[in-house]
Order: sequence, then structure tokens, then C-alpha cells
Amino acid sequence: MKAVKIISLTLISILVFILITAAFLDGNYAIEKEISIAQPKSKVFEYLKYLKHQDEFSVWQRRDPNMKRNFKGNDGEVGFIYAWESKDEHVGTGEQEIIAIIPEDSIKLMLRFKVPFEAQDNAYLCTQTIDSTHTLVKWGFQGKFSYPFTIMKLVLNMEEAVGNDLGTGLQNLKTVLEKK
Repeated sequence: MKAVKIISLTLISILVFILITAAFLDGNYAIEKEISIAQPKSKVFEYLKYLKHQDEFSVWQRRDPNMKRNFKGNDGEVGFIYAWESKDEHVGTGEQEIIAIIPEDSIKLMLRFKVPFEAQDNAYLCTQTIDSTHTLVKWGFQGKFSYPFTIMKLVLNMEEAVGNDLGTGLQNLKTVLEKK
């Protein structure tokens, strides 16, 4: 009986320590990757503003070509929603909505994940002129772990978990656009 009490107190102490630690961690995260593409800014931006084009370069869309897709609204316009449902745990279920477009500058998106976890993040695609034939594209995510999930920042490297996929997606984008 004494051993059970010691084990129980130890587990409770560990849980309390984790909860206290989580309370002091900032849950915010931001990841951004960029790439230079040998195409004029107008051509790159015109391609990026259509979310359906992500099927050609995004790691997540390419990971499950059989996922179900639903679209609401007019692609390339504020309010357009691209929803997906996949049995692949790395893709899951969710939707992204165009919430702002600044012509030839940026597309701002709201991501709403439903499976394998619920979360809401901001994402963006920005274009900057390097010269008349080259464009810098930045792709980023911003989000926040809520308490007590802030503890995940100690064990989950968001730069590695999401950043690598963003970088691969941008490399895919470069390949697609430089062939056009």
C-alpha cells in the first residue's frame, strides 16, 4: 500500500510540475520559409492566389492524392474556402480560407484544422520583386498552443515539423513555375 501511495504522489508531482511549467511557456510560434523563383512577380502572384494550385506544390496536398476536396466561393478571391478530408494522419481534415489579398503582394489565409487535432492558425504567401525576372516568395504560418498544450513547445520543434514541409513545398513551387 505504501508503494502505491509513493507512486501516486510521484505521478501527481510530475503532473503538477508539467502544468506549472506549461503556464510559464509562451504558446506562440511562427515559421517562415522563402525561395527565389525565376519568374516575374505578377506571374508568380497570379498563380499563388488560386488555392487549387496548391495541389501542384504543397507537400500536404501531394501526400494524399485521394483526399476529398470541397470548395466554397470563387478561388482567388477573399472568402474562398478549400476544405480537405484525408485518412492520412499527416494530412488530416480541415480547411483554409482566403481572408485577405493585397494584389501582387500577399495572400492571407486562415487555417482551421479539425483532425487529428483542432487548431486555428494564420498562414500567408508573400511575393517580393528581386528583379524583373525573379521573385522572392515567402510562405509562413503563425499560431499558438493554448494552455496546457504550451508544454508541446518543449517536445515539438515546429520549425522542423512544419518548416521542412514549407521548404519542400516552395521547392516544388519553384519547379512548377519555372517550367511554365
